[in-house]
Amino acid sequence: MTTIKGPGIFLAQFLGDEAPFNSLESICKWAKSLGYAGVQIPTWDPRCIDLQKAAESKTYADEIKGLVNECGLEITELSTHLQGQLVAVNPAYDLLFDGFAPASVHNNPKARTEWAVQQLKYGAMASRNMGLTAHATFSGSLLWHTWHPWPQRPEGLVDAGFKELAKRWLPILDHFDEHGVDVCYEIHPGEDLFDGVTYEMFLEKVNNHPRACLLYDPSHFVLQCLDYVQYIDHYHERIKAFHVKDAEFNSTGKQGTFGGYQGWANRAGRYRSPGDGQVDFKKIFSKLTQYDFKGWAVMEWECCIKHPEDGAREGAAFIKDHIIRVTEKAFDDFAGRGSDDEFNRKILGI
Repeated sequence: MTTIKGPGIFLAQFLGDEAPFNSLESICKWAKSLGYAGVQIPTWDPRCIDLQKAAESKTYADEIKGLVNECGLEITELSTHLQGQLVAVNPAYDLLFDGFAPASVHNNPKARTEWAVQQLKYGAMASRNMGLTAHATFSGSLLWHTWHPWPQRPEGLVDAGFKELAKRWLPILDHFDEHGVDVCYEIHPGEDLFDGVTYEMFLEKVNNHPRACLLYDPSHFVLQCLDYVQYIDHYHERIKAFHVKDAEFNSTGKQGTFGGYQGWANRAGRYRSPGDGQVDFKKIFSKLTQYDFKGWAVMEWECCIKHPEDGAREGAAFIKDHIIRVTEKAFDDFAGRGSDDEFNRKILGI
């Protein structure tokens, strides 16, 4: 077993236009002051990184890595969540998702997809240049608008959707394989990979590609009423990244899983700051440690109530308190005695 690395923090929710949140160096120093040991870097924000340059220039990649190291931190993973979303977009969401891409490809879905695919490939190259082996992203979605089958889904629609999704991702997965990096899909509402069943459907279509791995985030499973602890039993061999994000689900006589079109503060299911929700992180850290998870515990902070700076400060201590330093010996070794083949045979009466 391996002691999970951490605490890490996903920088996306904290970046802003004012210091210390407006540059990679200053936000890293802020994270270090709170007790974090690693940062997950969003690659779409130029305040953090020029992704193409990091992919094409080992020197620049080393400079980014060096800057983070000089702040006393490590890079846990690079993230292309927004770009991954754009690998597959149903036309119903074109206007909304154009905002994730540069203006040059707005109102041009084909060009937007090509841009997103190239971004993912840059992500593989940049990760390799920085010595990283896991990369966080989203799958995108062609089918999400049909998740509740009304009107009735036509026969073969789901299969066709997953075939197309796999067709788009296979070249990307192969590219990541060439660079020795795992693609870690965050299983998430709004993506075609939103639970275990959909992940398995995708995995079948990409021929069980060894790089089609998982970013484990239990908060999204709380909102689906899915057993997030048993999920680890099913997929631990594919879990290569981990978001520590909390959530709660409190149904009422008026509202349940669908949320009633309410804002986050008024939904039955909502994300919370670590420790303020219902996720049993003791069980999660135990399971992941038992299965020899070798990655980072990275806080992804989302909460509709608490101030983000308080969430960040509390999150570092929360993760530290949950990381299990693995034992190097059995707890009952004190009562053991030496053994050899002859002694064992005597015990067995043979």
